[in-house]
Amino acid sequence: MSERERDEHTGVETTGHEWDGIRELDNPLPRWWLWVWYASIAFSIGYWILMPAWPGITGYTRGMLGHSDRANVAADLRELQGLRAERETQLVNASLEQIEADPALQAHALAVGQSVFGDNCATCHGAGGGGARGYPNLRDDVWLWGGSLPEIEHTIRVGIRADHAETRTSLMPSFGRDNILSADQISDMTEYVVALSGRPANAQGVARAAQVYADNCAACHGATGTGMQETGAPNLTDREWLYGSDRASIAGQLHNGRNGVMPSWEERFSPGVIKALAVYIHANAGGGMDDGSATAAP
Repeated sequence: MSERERDEHTGVETTGHEWDGIRELDNPLPRWWLWVWYASIAFSIGYWILMPAWPGITGYTRGMLGHSDRANVAADLRELQGLRAERETQLVNASLEQIEADPALQAHALAVGQSVFGDNCATCHGAGGGGARGYPNLRDDVWLWGGSLPEIEHTIRVGIRADHAETRTSLMPSFGRDNILSADQISDMTEYVVALSGRPANAQGVARAAQVYADNCAACHGATGTGMQETGAPNLTDREWLYGSDRASIAGQLHNGRNGVMPSWEERFSPGVIKALAVYIHANAGGGMDDGSATAAP
């Protein structure tokens, strides 16, 4: 075997590679780097033996230490549940009014409610509860089914048009799609609803729609359009509109009869968590209509 060429300046063998007259020296790796490398190999072998490491066809190597992240998480959750158990018991046994009267218990309820709201309610109602088109604003004083603490708790528990046996239920008919009203009647009714909210409207259309409203809408929305909390019928005389206040949106609601759904949370949340969520929503609402007398327009 022929000896490799050595660099005349350093005496180090070259690798035989050359670029534009520059030869690559075959210097050995630094000692510290080699020791780190050897230590890494030794550590990996020890890890394979002691810890879960290698996947198999039906499972994986468990390791001599029997470590399990799944078991550790389960233990941490049990510990957390134990820490929360006392507060949970207090929430369950206290009335909603007692929770709000106790600063420490209310602070716990608000913290739990905020976390639960962010994970489960913010998708529809928004991170701050401000709502969006088709999703009610929970930060104002306008409540279809009542804004008191017990009423909010009940709504959370049973839902709206949900699968709960006691769910809150109301129905806005699809007057156009089901051919209950003609297109002209829906146009006139749109003007009537615009007039109810105190805005300029076509007087002839309003006059033609008066009897139609009395026959088809007054039973739920009331003779003057102020709504009925007992049936979840919105107030048509205010400035709150769930699906929009322009004529096209009102006509679309009359034609299609949109009826949103809120899930029942009773099966998913414990009674204490439902109370905490009710306290959180109530605390962040407007607060001026605690009796829930205001209702939202469609």
